[in-house]
Amino acid sequence: VQLQASGGGSVQAGGSLRLSCAASGSIDSFNAMGWYRQAPGKQRELVSRVISGGTTNYADSVKGRFTISRDNVKNTVWLQMNSLEPEDTAVYFCYLHRSNRVYWGQGTLVTVSS
Repeated sequence: VQLQASGGGSVQAGGSLRLSCAASGSIDSFNAMGWYRQAPGKQRELVSRVISGGTTNYADSVKGRFTISRDNVKNTVWLQMNSLEPEDTAVYFCYLHRSNRVYWGQGTLVTVSS
């Protein structure tokens, strides 16, 4: 499985971006799929994920601002990010956890200026 992430960019605080993660194969079956991020000098942290069955999880810092969704026909997961804050600045990585393997997409940079 290959994951292609896109949608990063530079915005001002309060703005919005939509990240997409397109999988080369079907995403009908997986344990979890979602997004991590890594800010300069910080550890990678889970931002949001959708678990098999449809349950979604969010980091406390993004609840109410970010929304994850998936399209099994397009084999794509999106992360809608609203009310962006400078603290959201990071490289965002999409991932797919299936069986005993974790697949990663390339990072996409999100920069939020105050």
